[in-house]
Amino acid sequence: MQTVVLTIHLILALALIGLVLMQRSEGGGLGIGGGGGASTAGRSSANAMTKLTWILAAGFIATSLTLTVLAARDGSGGSVLDRVQVPATTETTGDALLPPSLADGDLTPPTAEDAPALPPKTDE
Repeated sequence: MQTVVLTIHLILALALIGLVLMQRSEGGGLGIGGGGGASTAGRSSANAMTKLTWILAAGFIATSLTLTVLAARDGSGGSVLDRVQVPATTETTGDALLPPSLADGDLTPPTAEDAPALPPKTDE
């Protein structure tokens, strides 16, 4: 069902883009575009392309809402972070990341003995 609605949605989007690009500019937008004198006479009557644009736009909005409802119905309702799995090698408390002096709950600063041993520096 969702695939059918998505296909119709994409076809409507492409048809709407093509139809809007084929229409003649009526001017007034950003001070650029087509003819001058006709814009002072008010709105012109809607032609077939304008009516078809409105129909395609209504269909596009309807399929957008339908896709939203379908996605919400299929969703689990939880957060994306709820689906993240913690690797089995790390502890949930995070004590594995602490130096040994802090892992047991001692709050004294680490000493030089707690620091990891660095390889000897070689001059190359």
